[in-house]
Parts: sequence; C-alpha cells; structure tokens
Amino acid sequence: MEDALLLALQLLGATIRVATPLVLAAFAGMYCERAGVVDIGLEGKMLAGAFFSAAVAAATLNPWLGLLAGIAAGVALAMVHGFACITHNGNQVVSGMAINILVAGLAPTLAYAWFQQGGQTPLLPNQARIPAVELPGADALAGVPVLGPIYRELFNGNNILIWVTLVLVIATHWVLYRSRFGLRLRAVGENPAAVDTAGLSVAKLRYQALIVTGVLTGMAGSYLSTGHGAGFVRDMTAGKGYLALAALIFGKWRPGPTLFACLLFAFTDAVQVRLQGVVLPVIGVIPVQFIQMLPYVLTVLLLAGFVGKAIAPKASGIPYVKER
Repeated sequence: MEDALLLALQLLGATIRVATPLVLAAFAGMYCERAGVVDIGLEGKMLAGAFFSAAVAAATLNPWLGLLAGIAAGVALAMVHGFACITHNGNQVVSGMAINILVAGLAPTLAYAWFQQGGQTPLLPNQARIPAVELPGADALAGVPVLGPIYRELFNGNNILIWVTLVLVIATHWVLYRSRFGLRLRAVGENPAAVDTAGLSVAKLRYQALIVTGVLTGMAGSYLSTGHGAGFVRDMTAGKGYLALAALIFGKWRPGPTLFACLLFAFTDAVQVRLQGVVLPVIGVIPVQFIQMLPYVLTVLLLAGFVGKAIAPKASGIPYVKER
C-alpha cells in the first residue's frame, strides 16, 4: 500500500514538473490569442529563452541573470512577431513559423560558436541553476503516514518557478475576467473596431499582450534549461510549444480547462518515461518509440474528435486596419 502511494505521488510530482513549461507557454498563447494575435512561435520563444538563460547562467554563474536573459529573448522575439503582424499586418502563422525555424538553427549555432561543445552549453553547476524551495517541517512530517509522503513528494523541494507558475495561473484568471486590462484584451480579440471606436489603441493592447507572451515563454525556456535541467541542448523544447497550443485549443482559450489539458499531457509524458523498459503482462516490453508517442497521439485524438467545437476569438489571426 505504501509503495503504491509512493509511486502515485512520484508520478504526480513528475506531472507537475513536466507541466510547468507547458502551462507557462499555454498561458502565454492565451494572452496573445485573446488579443487577436495567433502565435505559433511559442516553440521558438521557449527555445530562445532556454538557450540565452543557460548561456548567461553559464557565463555568470547567476541563475537570476540567466532568467532575465531568457525573458529578454522571449520578449524580443515577441516584438519581432508584433512588428511583422501588428505594425505591418503580416501573416501571423508565417511569422510564427519563421521564428521557430530561425531559433531552431540559431540557438545551436551560437552555442557552438560560444562554447565549442557541439551546439550545447556547458553543464551548469548547482549555484547557476534556479533553486528549489525547501519548505519547513519536512523532517518533522517524514514519519507521518500519508501526510508525510504527500508533503515531501508534492510540495517540498519544488523549483521556485513551479510556485511562480501556480501564482500566474490564479493571476491570469483574475486579470482576464476581473481587471480592466483583461476586459479590453478580450474585447480587442473579439471586436477590435469597437475598441478603436472607444478611443483605445488596438495596436498598443496587442503589443502589451505580446510582451506578456514573451515574458511567459522566456520563463518556460529558462525553467527547462536552468530549473528542471542543467544546461541547453539542441531542440530541448521537443515540441512543447506545439503541445501548449494544443492544450490552449483543448481548453477553449480559458484558464481552467487549459491548465487541465496541460496536466493531462504532462501526465502522459510522465507515464511514458516510467513505462520505458518495463515488462507488461502479455504484451511484454513496448518499444521506446511507441511509448514516446503517447503525448502526441493523445494530442491528435483529443483535437480530432473529443474536444467538441472550439471557437477561437473572432478577430484571432486577422490584422486590424483602421478605417480612415
């Protein structure tokens, strides 16, 4: 019984750790898409955040400077996307894909040029990584049945960015549905002409949404390379930006369902890691390649037939041209 509880708690703990960058990226997409800007460049922004965060942390041995560098990279790319799509009314899908392709090649190239380690950064020492939070009372509760393992496995020792992500989830719900900024953001994604008529700048609101997107994707990348991991490696985001977009669509651009979708995808990812090499009854050992497909197969199945009709904000992906 205790072994089963411990296994379940370890699986849940792994789910939370894996879900953190997905949640950050999905909520980043929520802000910009609620404002009417489609951003499939989440993957590229995360990858840029991961690289620059790890590179600066490796050079300075300061994880907070690394985090700031990752956020700056995400915001810079978000502004590039905004310049192309908001200022010049470019195709938002093309711009997002261009960012993904650019960063996929640029990050390992810069890593090779700066560190000469085959397109990756050096392994980060502990002082260069974003620290975990050690909560009080872990030792005192260690011998308490059920409560002790839950406290140890699910709450104690989590990375700081995990707790920050929890706060951001709650804050996002409040911002979108309780604040003036959130009301304007949702309005500009549904009817930008009405927002313009009210005397508000559509471009300014969309740029503000993209700044938030850049901050959150930069944080997601920093978590991957300096929080959950210990350095940057080529393509370390491994499609998490696209999974985040899928979670956003599955959640119908709402915070609660989007969070649930991220946790669901993260759970399948955590399960597939533990199934590798395990001998299952009757089936035997499943090839690793099939196990690694689980999160992506689940994504396709959910989006293909089990989500229902997901209606995006009406002005999503449509450049706004002010009438003269």
